[in-house]
Amino acid sequence: MKKVLITTLGCKVNQYESASFKAGFEDAGLTVVARNGRADIVVINTCAVTGSAGAQSRQAIHKALRKNPGAEIIICGCYAEIAADDLAGDKELQDRTYTLIGNSQKGKLVSQALAGSTGSQQVLLGDIARAKEICRLPVRRFADRVRAYLRIQDGCESFCTYCIVPYTRGPSRSLPVPEVLDQAKVFAAHGHKEIVLTGIHLGNYGKDLLDSPTLITLLDTLSLATPEVAYRISSLEPLEIDTTLLTLMQGRKNIQPHLHIPLQSGHDEILTRMNRRYSTEQFREIITLCRKYLPDAAIGIDILVGFPGETDAQFADSQTFLQSLDFSYLHVFPYSIRPGTKAAGFDKQVSKAVKDQRVASLRQLSDLKKTAFCQSQLGRTWPVLVEGRRDENGMLKGFTTNYIAVTFLGPDELRHGVVPIKLLELQGNSVFGEINEI
Repeated sequence: MKKVLITTLGCKVNQYESASFKAGFEDAGLTVVARNGRADIVVINTCAVTGSAGAQSRQAIHKALRKNPGAEIIICGCYAEIAADDLAGDKELQDRTYTLIGNSQKGKLVSQALAGSTGSQQVLLGDIARAKEICRLPVRRFADRVRAYLRIQDGCESFCTYCIVPYTRGPSRSLPVPEVLDQAKVFAAHGHKEIVLTGIHLGNYGKDLLDSPTLITLLDTLSLATPEVAYRISSLEPLEIDTTLLTLMQGRKNIQPHLHIPLQSGHDEILTRMNRRYSTEQFREIITLCRKYLPDAAIGIDILVGFPGETDAQFADSQTFLQSLDFSYLHVFPYSIRPGTKAAGFDKQVSKAVKDQRVASLRQLSDLKKTAFCQSQLGRTWPVLVEGRRDENGMLKGFTTNYIAVTFLGPDELRHGVVPIKLLELQGNSVFGEINEI
């Protein structure tokens, strides 16, 4: 019986797609081995969103080559999409059998692997810029996780000047509502208590479909059809959040009070040069609106520092703007040059040392905001989805519906279930709580 190793880098969409590969291989009778296991077929689902992600993808490929000298290597994902020429010139790959599979061809990955190697190098990239339909990649169960990711959309047409993703993922394509609903029901039947809706540009969901559903109408349908499942939205652009969405989130107990909103810069001039289509004042209004409807929601923000030409004064203004907002945490990234994007040719690239200082400063701010948010919830009781594994201290762990990491004492039978937990004390990066049956 052949063994398969799947290594996944990058976003939740990649993780969903790898779960589909796993299901396909298992259905064909192959064994999918755990990380670092030896295998006959190795799949590396790569990422290229930053320079660091690209480097990690190359490292993962080289590690797989060394650990599995006789294996067939399949390289797919965003790095495979943009770095085919680089990979063709890679000395460690030149004498190996491998296949490159582009993002628009991922639906063929399992059948291609099962067909066996031809003893040569194959390239199945397709034309991502002309992709018209999302790859059908059904999943039976999302590994042993309590939380499943459901990819409902792929592609992006925003062309922010710093971002390579539109070139690696192609135009926006959506999974029709009946197929989304079928996948959600499969996850529910296999015991998943929470589903995270994922996509590359989630707010564009449905615009390419004939009946033009929206993310809001899809959420409405899903939350009513599977009331036993909670839904979490992975990320939404600022101008895609409105009173209709917030009213639905407010009124449905199984839509989690959690929003992740990319800002990228707190300075209007930088936002314009990034080709972000909103102002800081509009962003502030969105955060205020979210707090009006969902006062206890977790609100996360993406921020990119060291964009070309970002001065010390502009960064200071951005930091001051962030300090003034009522959010829960930040995801902070240093700007990374991506060849092929407009920003790669911009003047006044910021040094690594300056970017590192700015990242550290904003991560400190994130810690302060996270602490304040957690402290504001102490004494409250929230439903917690309990993970399958205990933490290093033997405590059960999980996340509240409003995305606070929690640890507590309890028996094993609570794992994978939803338990009401009273939040008692902030301890490091999580809150200690106790079971509070009401």
